[in-house]
Amino acid sequence: LIEIERGDFDHWAIYVGRGYVIHVTGLGKAGVACVSSGFGQVVVKKKLLEKVVRKNKWCVNNKYDNYWKPFPVKEIIQRAEGWVGEKVPYCCFWNNCEHFVTKLRYGVGLSDQVSVT
Repeated sequence: LIEIERGDFDHWAIYVGRGYVIHVTGLGKAGVACVSSGFGQVVVKKKLLEKVVRKNKWCVNNKYDNYWKPFPVKEIIQRAEGWVGEKVPYCCFWNNCEHFVTKLRYGVGLSDQVSVT
């Protein structure tokens, strides 16, 4: 899992090899409109890591590996590739970019960026 610093919240992507990641992004031209509003619809895209990261700091962060067993790498990549081009609902509390990549890696959506009180 790739964690990208983006101010108040981090963006998450999943590395699939040869410099590429798969991630969710807004449908608008800027790719962030509905994501910044907290809800809406996003699209799954495969892009070069450097294009997604831009000038932001990033790191590999498989922080849930101690708690959840990841699928085999080939299966994670196949699962991720199967979503490319799909539009999916987005909610910052229950279905954000971190939920998306952790579902691919572990089979369960996890995010400690947000908490519902």
